[in-house]
Amino acid sequence: MKRAEAWFPTLIYCERLQAQGLRAFNAELLDECYRIREHDAAGRKWSEPNYPLGYTSYGSLDRLHQFSSTFDTLRRQVDAHVRRYSNALQWNLRGGRLLMTDCWINIMPRGCAHSFHIHPQAVLSGTYYVRTPRGSSGLKFEDPRLSKLMAAPPRKPGAKSQQPHIVYPAKAGQLILFESWLRHEVPASRIDSERVSISFNYHWL
Repeated sequence: MKRAEAWFPTLIYCERLQAQGLRAFNAELLDECYRIREHDAAGRKWSEPNYPLGYTSYGSLDRLHQFSSTFDTLRRQVDAHVRRYSNALQWNLRGGRLLMTDCWINIMPRGCAHSFHIHPQAVLSGTYYVRTPRGSSGLKFEDPRLSKLMAAPPRKPGAKSQQPHIVYPAKAGQLILFESWLRHEVPASRIDSERVSISFNYHWL
């Protein structure tokens, strides 16, 4: 056996949603996101205490893929990436399937943040970036072992896979998938332009 081997890896999936047509597709998604925000009075009200300064449809319209053909097109695209990701995780689904159960909008202006959290009961979660102006906050992940390191010395700067946190930049057209138990956050936005993303959960059924 080797002297040191890597075990218990945490895999994060990051890929472009599709090879072509992203600009037109994102323009359609963006238009629909803004129209939904305009008409979603309940969501705007829910966002005031739960998503300060920003807007999310999480508390009002969280199954957009079931009500919008545009969002269902996104769901079909994401499904293909979810299959690849589950293969990389070497999951045995035992005849079941991974199904998108929740899908919601996040619009973040200056000062809006989403602190560290997980997605209970889901198995896979992810984010798709629709609009990411220069300087948009990325998606920050936390080492799941962090609370157990206790008196361990800090890692060297070059130890990329051993750092306590890793940030994936926000890029329009980019899809990020991760296991739902992995703690993550979006730091406060420092730009005036709005960052628009769509988040979702998958369950094993």
